[in-house]
Amino acid sequence: MEKIKMITPLVEMDGDEMTRILWKMIKEELLSPFIDLKTEYYDLGLENRDATNDQVTVDSANATKKYGVAVKCATITPNGARMTEYHLKEMWKSPNGTIRAILDGTVFRTPIVVKGIEPCVKNWKKPITLARHAYGDVYKASEIKVPGAGKAELVFTAEDGTETRELIHEFKGAGVLQGMHNTESSITSFAKSCFNYALDTKQDLWFATKDTISKKYDHTFKDIFQEIFDREYKEKFEKAGITYFYTLIDDAVARVMKAEGGFIWACKNYDGDVMSDMVSSAFGSLAMMTSVLVSPDGNFEYEAAHGTVQRHYYKYLKGEETSTNSVATIFAWTGALRKRGELDQIPALMEFADKLEAATVKTIESGRMTKDLALITSIENPEVLNSEGFIKAVREELEKSL
Repeated sequence: MEKIKMITPLVEMDGDEMTRILWKMIKEELLSPFIDLKTEYYDLGLENRDATNDQVTVDSANATKKYGVAVKCATITPNGARMTEYHLKEMWKSPNGTIRAILDGTVFRTPIVVKGIEPCVKNWKKPITLARHAYGDVYKASEIKVPGAGKAELVFTAEDGTETRELIHEFKGAGVLQGMHNTESSITSFAKSCFNYALDTKQDLWFATKDTISKKYDHTFKDIFQEIFDREYKEKFEKAGITYFYTLIDDAVARVMKAEGGFIWACKNYDGDVMSDMVSSAFGSLAMMTSVLVSPDGNFEYEAAHGTVQRHYYKYLKGEETSTNSVATIFAWTGALRKRGELDQIPALMEFADKLEAATVKTIESGRMTKDLALITSIENPEVLNSEGFIKAVREELEKSL
């Protein structure tokens, strides 16, 4: 068959470790044979981020603004151990955090539901979509290791030189400090993205923070959401037959466990990071969750919600067999290709994305899957495939549908 032509390139952000290996396999087996793939390539592997002083991450985010659609492989956010392992110049910040800050978007993460992989929470019947604020908080924090006794203050200096001071703590000995921030414009973008996504998907929207403890920081989030909802979205929600409500984060966690699903749960940056992993794992696997960053001005960045699968990578380097789940990475590509097809009006590209997703689901539902799913499936006698074997099995299904 003739390869599907693309008009505008995707921004392609390569990554690290085992997901980088899967990335190459997916392109070679599932994409390049069928699509005349056009991408603008950025290597976000940790070595290249270090070599470019992380400029490559900034460049990839700006390219996403230029072209509108990006697809990203999982990347390492270095800690002390990674500094030594990769001989880094400095402990570079999360590339996802950098990209989110530049695009000012919201991350929507939804489990990929397949027959034979039942959720751990028995009453969950429908997917739960996590809407994660994609700017600020701990991901853009400044930190200090306090060497000994002294006074720590929060100081804001206005443009006119006026200072506002708040005592943080009188240290009697060593400790640590962290300064976080957010902006009203980013919180507003977050709220509008959530309300629009709820209307688009006709799902109820929940929002949760800890405003009883954080009476200024978290309370600002709560107030902005409520003001925007009352002013711009209340009537639209009533017309669509959906609801918005606010609750405390601990109450939301309790409610989620007893709910049936089928709603959007909006969370601040850190809460969304943690809760999306909890939800995806409870639905089956961290590798069974889609993730898309949507910016207010209509840019989209698709990625898997999980990490670089470090343990499998070390096995791979030793020449040992791995059985790494590539589903979320495949769905990152299909999401980006479908959006590119939609924006460029290429129905064949959108149809291909649909068929590749269907082939991936069908492969699992036919009993062929990676080890993580085989351990939890209700399908009898599943065939456990290695990393490459699963991708090849998906290709077989895909070729049947094409």
